[in-house]
Amino acid sequence: MPSANVYDMEGQILREANLDSYVFDAPINTAVLHQVVTAQFVNRRQGTASTKNRAAVSGGNSKPYRQKGTGRARQGSTRAPHWRGGGSVFGPRPHTYDRSIPRRVKRLAIRSALSDKVANGKVLLMDSLKFEEPRTKDMLALLDNLPIERNVLLLMPERDENVILSARNIHRIKMGHVSSINVIEILKYDTLMMPLATVDRIVEMFGAEADDALVAKRHPRAAARRKARREMEAAQAQPARQARG
Repeated sequence: MPSANVYDMEGQILREANLDSYVFDAPINTAVLHQVVTAQFVNRRQGTASTKNRAAVSGGNSKPYRQKGTGRARQGSTRAPHWRGGGSVFGPRPHTYDRSIPRRVKRLAIRSALSDKVANGKVLLMDSLKFEEPRTKDMLALLDNLPIERNVLLLMPERDENVILSARNIHRIKMGHVSSINVIEILKYDTLMMPLATVDRIVEMFGAEADDALVAKRHPRAAARRKARREMEAAQAQPARQARG
């Protein structure tokens, strides 16, 4: 079963907390991670780049010179693509870059990203994270006491103004909310820092019961089979854990 250390506000280890295996010990599917990350980056594009073709460029209504007798190549308009000030050929036009990803694939990618952080020991759990008043100095002291090497993503279960104001001027910390969790930020930041309440919220949103509820809306029999299969696997794994213990 995956686990992570729980720290207090002084940076001391209080205990080791067990994490949900379905969410934090899922198979790390790199293909799904690549698909979701690529789609999120593509969906950020505005798609507003635009150029004018020879029909949209102003001018060029009359023939620049006569057809014959000049010794030059025949021309019909000064707004042809090879003329200075002419239209563009196959230039960009406004269009959407939206790429849709199935919901189940997105959820699988989030579980894969979280499992990768836990497997590499990059998850820090806080017993509680509260400040009496917003002070950047207190947040810096907390970060210095924790085993954080580079940047950190802090996921909060609910909005806390004191924590937000204490962290907003620190460049190596990124504030986030559990409801806006996404794969890019989990992978981008070296360490994932969460209060225990955030872990409970993540399990509630992406756990086995939540997946069963989504599947049961359209395929109730499939959800029942999945639940029975997990119960059977848990029953088979119980004697093995007892033997190791």
